[in-house]
Amino acid sequence: GAGLSPPPPLPVTGASPQTPAHPSGVSSNAGQAHVAAAAGNLEPRRRWRLAVRGSAPARAARSGPDGGIPLAEARALTVRRDRVDALRRLTLTVAPGETVALMGRNGAGKSTLLATLVGMVEPTSGTVLVSGLTPHRTHPRELVRQVGLVPQEPRDLLYADTVAAECAAADDDAGAVPGSCRALVSELLPDVPDATHPRDLSEGQRLALALAIVLTGRPPLLLLDEPTRGLDYAAKARLVAVLKDLAAEGHAIVLATHDVELAADLAHRVVILADGEVVADGPTAEVVVSSPAFAPQVAKILAPQKWLTVAQVRDAL
Repeated sequence: GAGLSPPPPLPVTGASPQTPAHPSGVSSNAGQAHVAAAAGNLEPRRRWRLAVRGSAPARAARSGPDGGIPLAEARALTVRRDRVDALRRLTLTVAPGETVALMGRNGAGKSTLLATLVGMVEPTSGTVLVSGLTPHRTHPRELVRQVGLVPQEPRDLLYADTVAAECAAADDDAGAVPGSCRALVSELLPDVPDATHPRDLSEGQRLALALAIVLTGRPPLLLLDEPTRGLDYAAKARLVAVLKDLAAEGHAIVLATHDVELAADLAHRVVILADGEVVADGPTAEVVVSSPAFAPQVAKILAPQKWLTVAQVRDAL
């Protein structure tokens, strides 16, 4: 699916704040008013950031991946854009503690689905619920307690002049103990000085900073759009470790990705989309080996064995 549209440029001194751009090119006056109402007088990039990420500690009940009320649920969900159905009667549920990888070609609808779950795209028909709330009808200040999104372009969440200022704002937005975001940054992104400007970070480093900002709010449902783009092997390993810990704590994670190795290592389920429809949905070990396009290298080399990752082979040996 198409990535989320970036926020508007920062206004010049004395200019009135602009309404944040709507994601995926979908025009919705109601959606823009919905974001603006929650934004108050915050500057545009921070307003947009609050619309796509968690900003308070989660209070939802949690359970394992095999039980509990779904944190996210879509039923016969259709999203029409420019006379084309970006999503077609899609049905999906995500339980607490479950990690789901959305896979498929560009334009399959992955990013549109994430944007719908975070309330930034209004369904044409069908229903979508997050923690029992209808995202596009829920005030962002309430919705962000339940769901946070790291978009394809991490810089869209970054507006301050230093890493330290980004972290301080994230703590304030989340009502978290001061230093919470910085501790996450240190875990994901070692050895980056507080005074570093976010634009001086690499793409992978900006992703780690944006992820730390979102995780500061500890939303029960975490959405990530192409989370390993630009990450080196070590950074990817740190990301996987953090996400596994979150799932073990009961957070639900939905990630749109082309990274088959990430899906094999992290996801409980893989959902494959094509032309806005679900064409496969099942346990990772079953779905990723059903097509060479989605099979990790280990599975290709060692077929017909069911091993997907190097770690699984090492454990077996």
